[in-house]
Amino acid sequence: MKKELLVTGGAGFIGANFIYYLINHTDYSVTNIDALTYASHPFMKDAFHNTDRYRFIHGDITDQEQLKSIFYKKYEAIIHFAAESHVDRSIQYAAPFIETNIMGTLNLLNAVRDGKAKKMIQISTDEVYGSLKEKEAPFTEKTPLSPNNPYSASKAGADLLAQAYYNTFKLPVIITRCSNNYGPFQHVEKFIPKVITSALTGKDIPIYGDGGQIRDWLFVEDHCRAIHAVLENGKIGSVYNIGGGQEQTNLEVVQQIVDYLGANRKRIKHTEDRLGHDRRYSINYEKIKRELHWQPRVDFAEGLKRTIEWYQEKVKENKRDHK
Repeated sequence: MKKELLVTGGAGFIGANFIYYLINHTDYSVTNIDALTYASHPFMKDAFHNTDRYRFIHGDITDQEQLKSIFYKKYEAIIHFAAESHVDRSIQYAAPFIETNIMGTLNLLNAVRDGKAKKMIQISTDEVYGSLKEKEAPFTEKTPLSPNNPYSASKAGADLLAQAYYNTFKLPVIITRCSNNYGPFQHVEKFIPKVITSALTGKDIPIYGDGGQIRDWLFVEDHCRAIHAVLENGKIGSVYNIGGGQEQTNLEVVQQIVDYLGANRKRIKHTEDRLGHDRRYSINYEKIKRELHWQPRVDFAEGLKRTIEWYQEKVKENKRDHK
């Protein structure tokens, strides 16, 4: 009998990539529950026609009655991606972030406590650690949590709940914290897709402040491999940082995209900086490298090329659909 995973938020950016990875590289069966919010990909409802290893459920992890309908069986693991994740939206209105990211996580932890899954992997973010100075050492798993915006605060709250359930109930939980992901399927409101699509469609290319904010970029395919490694061999109760080892300023990223597409750098327009904008993120991923023998394979230049080409094709498809 095939082992079955419950993936929450599997119609979102990283979740969809992870399900594609599982179907193509493992023999797991996957149940995908997703609320299909604005940032989701509806095509995930009908994905993988050629396999019986996938099923989709349109549901909300904050709705306990809906959750009852999927927990009629015991899952090998819950891989918990489902989250509100856009910082700007959290600054405008934080309530959905608290509801989904904290209360939704609580519902899943209680399901594991009730014996509905053997373990849970809480997919989190390096943003819970706050901001680094330019020469400061990268975040480790022991870095204190210090979130600076409502989104990261809600994720930190969810992480602390997961940690508390492990400490109180010995619940089989593992937390992963990744650096900034990029790649196919990311919503166009996010930084790299917004820059690419703006450049492709002749619009001004926006960048916050001076563009000197530094991010550690992780290609989504490498992230999926890391989560799989944690699923298979991660130590219960542990935190694993997952980084790309590819620090770039936002301005450097924008310039690389503009130059690759042959656009004019004069189209880059600096806008008022975001409230509470963290200056630098950087991840030390030595623990997962040492314990689980994972490290990123895709360097930023190659990953960015693959990402740009994917969005180029999507823009072409949109133009064909509107003819």
